[in-house]
Amino acid sequence: MTSGSTTATSPWFVRPPSTDHPARIFCFPFSGSGASAFSAWPAAIGDIEVCPVQFPGRESRMAEPHYGTYEMLAARLAESLEPLLDRPFAFFGHCAGVLPAFETAVLLAERGLPQPDRFFVSGQPAPHDASRDRMLTMTESELRAELESFIRGRGIEPRPDMVDMGMNVLLRDHAAAGEYRRAEPVTLGCPIVVLHWREDPDVGVDDLKGWAPYADAVDIRVVDGGHYDFMQAPDELRKVLTSWR
Repeated sequence: MTSGSTTATSPWFVRPPSTDHPARIFCFPFSGSGASAFSAWPAAIGDIEVCPVQFPGRESRMAEPHYGTYEMLAARLAESLEPLLDRPFAFFGHCAGVLPAFETAVLLAERGLPQPDRFFVSGQPAPHDASRDRMLTMTESELRAELESFIRGRGIEPRPDMVDMGMNVLLRDHAAAGEYRRAEPVTLGCPIVVLHWREDPDVGVDDLKGWAPYADAVDIRVVDGGHYDFMQAPDELRKVLTSWR
């Protein structure tokens, strides 16, 4: 293909992945959000193309049915990912978005498809500890308050219609998180880099140590910032995300 050409458009990606970059990083958003969680990220970090994943049932795919479970999401996503695994790639997931990313990596291995060169975990305990997520114990009114606080934290006054739309997505994602169970670790065929955000009040370094049996090499790194500061793609994060190249 000539420089600048792209693969076929897929609803799973907010822009068609390009053929100009020698590597890709597929980015998985947290519960209640979509690919716009990465809207402030550059199109590429170094020579790595940034490919935000858009889950069904939100944003540009609002009219589509919700994905159901993380396993169902992984199965559908893997089909669209397969033609894009023609070069080195990594997965990045934040918070509960790590879990469908993990299930996708496991499924790729089961199907004999290429594996990520790195698996980046941001602010999320290991799959067998996922049920400890404090949000899973929240009532609907508490989740609404959490969503309103998040929106205000982005400098936007939350309108009722905006909150209602967000809750429609969050409650279904929340249900998927509540159903998710993986009792025993599964070892990925690539190194895992686990990021702890220094000012994260809910996920501490000790909460992340459960990732140790999920790869032969697991590196826990502490980065400056709070739980949602990844959204701005700070320089320290960018350096970590290019460390495998």
